[in-house]
Amino acid sequence: MKRNLQAVLLLLTGVAVLRAALFDDLALRYVKEGLLPFLVIAGLVLVGAGLLGVVRDGLPFARRQRTQSDPEPDPASDPPNDGHDHSHGPRVAWLLLPPALALLFFAPPALGSYTAARDSPKVVADYDRFEPLPAHGPAPLSLTEFIGRAQQDDKESLKGRTVLMSGFVSPGKGGTWQLTRLLVACCAADSQSLTVTVHGAKAPPADTWVKLTGTWHPKGTLGTSSAALALDVDSLERIPEPPSPYLDRAPVP
Repeated sequence: MKRNLQAVLLLLTGVAVLRAALFDDLALRYVKEGLLPFLVIAGLVLVGAGLLGVVRDGLPFARRQRTQSDPEPDPASDPPNDGHDHSHGPRVAWLLLPPALALLFFAPPALGSYTAARDSPKVVADYDRFEPLPAHGPAPLSLTEFIGRAQQDDKESLKGRTVLMSGFVSPGKGGTWQLTRLLVACCAADSQSLTVTVHGAKAPPADTWVKLTGTWHPKGTLGTSSAALALDVDSLERIPEPPSPYLDRAPVP
């Protein structure tokens, strides 16, 4: 690969990274929000390196003009020809092209049910205390808090309470389905899943985002590790995928 083509590839990759990080929510499908400044810096470095290479080596048309106007080389001063073309860089640089084009034109979606089925379950950290639930109406909870309350709250605050949660649909076992969230520590590569089994409602298509209300499915003992991570559904509503799909937020009522 000629050096000017390498520079164009660097420039294209940098533009793709900046487009994902600055102009929409694409980057949040792959990394946490806190890493966006680093993506912007990386994109600017790539764009700068690409522009520097283009300016240094010139565009193909300009290079052809320079070659035609250059004086004939002195054969005696040429280095020995070993039969190999040294004007090409490593062909592995072409591997930059597919991800750059994907980010520009065919951005992959956020991780979903396929990943959740093969992910490690997320272990919820121990809670020191639980805030009182609202006195009236469905209590908006993240999946993290629902799981924590079900298995750690010895005051059984979930008993008989209607809760409101959101996530995407993933297939479960024995004909059931699960309300799921994927959490990441850094990027999509280290994702872990949170799942709550859903009873009493027909499963929407996998990867559909839903908001549902329901009550804890009575199995096991609330406040202990035997408590079922499950919900009996009262109502279900399909919702758009949130801009930050890896943040486990309680839904707005």
